[in-house]
Amino acid sequence: MAQATFSSSALFAWYDRHARDLPWRHRWPDLAPAYHVWLSEIMLQQTVVATVIPYFLDFTRRWPRIENLAAAPLDDVLAAWAGLGYYARARNLHKAARQITDYHGGQFPQTYDGLLALPGVGPYTAGAISAIAFGQNQVVVDGNIERVLTRYFGIKTPLPAAKSQIGAHYAAIMPDQRPSDFPQALMDFANAACTVKNPICTASPHACPFASGCIAGQAGEAESYPVKAPKKPKPERRGVAFVARLPSGEAFLIRRDDKGLLGGMLAFPSYGWASIDQAYDPSTPFANAPFAADWQLLDTPVQHIFTHFALEMDVAVARIAAPIDTGLASQKWQNVRTADLPTLMRKVWKLAKDAR
Repeated sequence: MAQATFSSSALFAWYDRHARDLPWRHRWPDLAPAYHVWLSEIMLQQTVVATVIPYFLDFTRRWPRIENLAAAPLDDVLAAWAGLGYYARARNLHKAARQITDYHGGQFPQTYDGLLALPGVGPYTAGAISAIAFGQNQVVVDGNIERVLTRYFGIKTPLPAAKSQIGAHYAAIMPDQRPSDFPQALMDFANAACTVKNPICTASPHACPFASGCIAGQAGEAESYPVKAPKKPKPERRGVAFVARLPSGEAFLIRRDDKGLLGGMLAFPSYGWASIDQAYDPSTPFANAPFAADWQLLDTPVQHIFTHFALEMDVAVARIAAPIDTGLASQKWQNVRTADLPTLMRKVWKLAKDAR
């Protein structure tokens, strides 16, 4: 059976009935503010919609315009970002806000190349802003859209090698009408119907508006797409974190260097995990403690998964009678606000706090 032409009208009909109501979304012909599109797209990198919504609402309440975000201290932005992970996104967000304010008069560049020049903005995000905020016809392909298009066109090339092929198919089916709705409709269709597991075609083939043309669906192989290259096992790292507390309850915290893992974030001193150049020896766990103290190693380590490695973090605790002055502005004794800590350090704090 010859493959049918992809029907954007069928997609828009489905979208008009089933579109999600998202706080950053407008519907054609209205266009969402570029600030909202950019902020949501940066947050949505590696993060699901349900997690992003409260962060988006908090950011836009605190900093309703990009000039407000640019003027905010980086520490405040990082604290508001805590828990979203991938903290380089927050640092780049702040850099881009300042760049837009300082060099573009608070207005987002309206060209793809101009958007691509902003810190933290890659091809997908530049395309999304172009299409959703400015109504331009641009290729916008995220993981959800990859799933729909690889199934529909039966693309067997494994990801990521298939990306250019998927982009070419997107450009070929992209309609002239409703340019801001098209990528969002594809994303919502992927989220609700063309799901990773149990897409609607597996239970009710005729319920899919693209059933007549979808190669994978017709073959009963939708869940086999997209084809992905075999995953390499994650390497494992070990490390140790040091939680020192005063009788008043304050703890010793540091501000991590801007570059690297958890860059610029508030954290407990730690060693051996953030760089392959550091070697942590579990037989001498206190060798790299921030200062001499009666350190006690807890029995249970913290487990945490990063994108490129799995971490097992020992936790050492100590009770300190009086504050120790290290003389460094990036290190101080203070009350611990869990909301200000990245997820790894929240796990460390919970373990240390519960081990009284």
